[in-house]
Amino acid sequence: MISRIDLRGDALPEGGALRDLLPRAEFDVEAALDKVRPICEDVHHRGTAALIEYARKFDGVELTQVRVPAQALTAALEELDPAVRAALEESIRRARIVHRGQRRAEHTTQVVPGGTVTEKWVPVERVGLYAPGGRSVYPSSVVMNVVPAQEAGVESIALASPPQREFGGLPHPTILAACALLGVDEVYAAGGAVAVAMFAYGTEECLPVNMVTGPGNIWVAAAKRYFTGKIGIDTEAGPTEIAVLADATADPVHVAADLISQAEHDPLAAAVLVTDSEELAAAVEKELEPQVAATKHVEDRIKPALAGKQSAIVLVDSLEDGLKVVDAYGAEHLEIQTADAAALAARVRNAGAIFVGPWAPVSLGDYCAGSNHVLPTGGCACHSSGLSVQSFLRGIHIVDYTRDALAEVTHHVVTLAEAEDLPAHGAALKARFGWKVPNQ
Repeated sequence: MISRIDLRGDALPEGGALRDLLPRAEFDVEAALDKVRPICEDVHHRGTAALIEYARKFDGVELTQVRVPAQALTAALEELDPAVRAALEESIRRARIVHRGQRRAEHTTQVVPGGTVTEKWVPVERVGLYAPGGRSVYPSSVVMNVVPAQEAGVESIALASPPQREFGGLPHPTILAACALLGVDEVYAAGGAVAVAMFAYGTEECLPVNMVTGPGNIWVAAAKRYFTGKIGIDTEAGPTEIAVLADATADPVHVAADLISQAEHDPLAAAVLVTDSEELAAAVEKELEPQVAATKHVEDRIKPALAGKQSAIVLVDSLEDGLKVVDAYGAEHLEIQTADAAALAARVRNAGAIFVGPWAPVSLGDYCAGSNHVLPTGGCACHSSGLSVQSFLRGIHIVDYTRDALAEVTHHVVTLAEAEDLPAHGAALKARFGWKVPNQ
């Protein structure tokens, strides 16, 4: 059901050579870009008419407008299962606690007497958030995108999710209910690259945005790449992934359950166990069989995901080697299930989010840990972070110098300007002092 990669016996290679030995899903965003480009430009030129046509072509629905009526949001919340509402409210409450603490305060540094640099943080003015709606419905992604944007102080928030045939062309009602709970009333029935193009260019119904965030399929990722530079993006999210670093103290029932929980997302989802215990590896393999048989989405998602080239049990000589492997892999979600999990977690450099010990599974982070589940995939955790309040803020430096403070440093500025053969830069300071350089 899941393959093995045995890295025992020899010294582990470094850097890219080690990464090349590890499992990873194939995800060719560049190839998808060629198909996405004409769709995006069609939305640019035809606006809402193009969105309606693509809803018919891709989603099999007939729309008369793309924006979701306010009464549909209200009705979705009124009809929401009370237990689901209570769970969403708790998810929102915990996410707000965590994200509220992320907001940075304005800070002023006195560089010299009379010379200060202040860094202030200004929220993006308008954002477009995406909630997927393909194989599954993701109200949790609504929470994870909206809460940090709101806590950052973003004034204008729009959200898009694919239209659903079984709901009369509206996004899934649980998506709409989550929007209503969060106070987001600008919602669009648009999916994939079409939604990203709507946000980037604007249409008759939707004003353009400054930034688009949220997970999605390869078409969403390709559209984000297409618009990079025109709008801000969070990340080009690829297939979801979990890595579990475990030793002989880990419970194979827990490990198997956590691997399966990620595999049920998509046939390209990655489930990777890194362990120094042959016994644990064998026990997890044995445990996968009955747990997979007892759940849903087996043939279309879980079995292909576990059997795919992106999933494996990786055997290493020691936990030190295991730590090198998970750092090279840079998992979206990394679980540490070892005897001293907290100490190992503190040494991890590359991961979207780290889940410590047997009582912090990835599923907790997906919904109610308070952390954000919009995270870097495909090894991008080595250079990128997950979605947070900071994602929606821009740092702006405010430089304030007096005459004396400028005079004190002018000769250095002039020297550096002339060293770079940019004499007009120095002249801009000389002009303020009668073309004489102070302190010389």
